[in-house]
Amino acid sequence: MRICQQFIPCSFPLALAWIAFGLVVFSLLFSPAVGASEDNGKPGDTVRVAYVEFPPVSYRNARGEPAGEFVEITRKVAEEAGFRVDFIYLPVARTYLYLKNGHIDLWMGLTDIPALEDDILESWTSPIPVDLSAWYLEGRPPLDHMDRLRNKTVIVIGGYTYAGLRDWLMSQVDIRVTEAPNHRSALDMLKRNRGDYLLDYRQPVQMTLNGDGDEKIRESEMRSRHSAWLFSLANPRAAILREAFDDAYLRLAERGEVPPPRHFRKTYVVPGFPEQYR
Repeated sequence: MRICQQFIPCSFPLALAWIAFGLVVFSLLFSPAVGASEDNGKPGDTVRVAYVEFPPVSYRNARGEPAGEFVEITRKVAEEAGFRVDFIYLPVARTYLYLKNGHIDLWMGLTDIPALEDDILESWTSPIPVDLSAWYLEGRPPLDHMDRLRNKTVIVIGGYTYAGLRDWLMSQVDIRVTEAPNHRSALDMLKRNRGDYLLDYRQPVQMTLNGDGDEKIRESEMRSRHSAWLFSLANPRAAILREAFDDAYLRLAERGEVPPPRHFRKTYVVPGFPEQYR
């Protein structure tokens, strides 16, 4: 009471009001940012995991449910780490946005994406290898050097950035770029000679190669890549989540329940591949 009289010429109820006001200010200053995951990072929490259409690695099945090899591995790892999982189906561009603003906690994606390098932490473990290839019709030359794309039309998949390679293609005055909405449409465009080469990842194309005339499609490897869990730095516990997932994966691997850990060796790139996107 003496303190109130000395510093705040007020009644006792007004002093309590000042104390309450101070507590509100303190909570606003030191509480997590709006939009960030406030509790994710502790066992028992639910983590929001984005997945994209990338069969058979990840995709939405006929019942509208998440499916694929990476999805199943993620289920096991999250359970082993003590987390519940909320899978969210997104296009690639929106996945990038949601990682940046914290609307998702992690994405089952690929390493070394320039557009995300300041916004995510990559897992130390890589469950699945992923290969980018150039697809072409029988009778055409394989893509043994990036110069093969000069004065040619290249088909790309809508929403795919190819870790920045798409921007490089678009900037080349002697390379024409045309877009397909999905893997099946891209293969059909290739067969109709609407493009000379199709840039697409091996796993989804191999899963899609079942149409008439698909036996005439050939493949040239362009770049090998690593899959990873990408944790949003908008979540203040991103590092804790990463360690929990990596440790859980290693325990499962020791028990033979997931593929053995892969080493991050230097990836293959076709000669002439732009240095800044390797």
